[in-house]
Amino acid sequence: MIKGVLLDMDGTIVNAFPPIIRALNQTFVEFGLPTMTDQEVKRHTGRGDCSMIALFGERREEAGARFLEIHDEDYLDRITPLDGAKNLLHWLNERAIPCAIVTSKSQSRAEAQLEVLGWTDLVQAVVGKIPGRPEKPDPTPLLLACSILQVDPAHTVMVGDGVADMKAACRAGSRALGLCDGFTATELTEAGAHDCFDSLTGVHQWLIHHS
Repeated sequence: MIKGVLLDMDGTIVNAFPPIIRALNQTFVEFGLPTMTDQEVKRHTGRGDCSMIALFGERREEAGARFLEIHDEDYLDRITPLDGAKNLLHWLNERAIPCAIVTSKSQSRAEAQLEVLGWTDLVQAVVGKIPGRPEKPDPTPLLLACSILQVDPAHTVMVGDGVADMKAACRAGSRALGLCDGFTATELTEAGAHDCFDSLTGVHQWLIHHS
């Protein structure tokens, strides 16, 4: 019986990649590095290896600041909900199934995105990136979300589009549900996904039968 739902944000309930891709590639250009394709950016972030050190080495702090400067110019104007996200959130709310956002996006930016979309009241917790908090695939963010929701991790599912989401769920004791976009069903399954889906509609139907 599922008693709580943990949701990744970017690529899972919102299409927030356009500003990420634009900002990252513009930063690459300014630092004299090769750009990435859209799919490469999705796969990079989905592995949980979002550290600027992996991309910019010793210039990571400078590059990270420039990336955020470009990203924050218009990211709230460019995000759009993914198909099925609104229906899923309202269904969870109507069924009184607690829901938490667990994302590697900064806490403040995650909360700002929810506010712009009008979804703030539909989730009971937001666990984003803050200094000193481990990121997925570390299970810490998921365990914190479960603690806030007061739900045993074993009675939750983690829905995400990256291998980091799947690994974090397994390490936390939550059931992992994968969305195929940047990664294939095989890749997500190898990372620990219990089931994989092409859209949130499929996730929604699965939850109807397991809650």
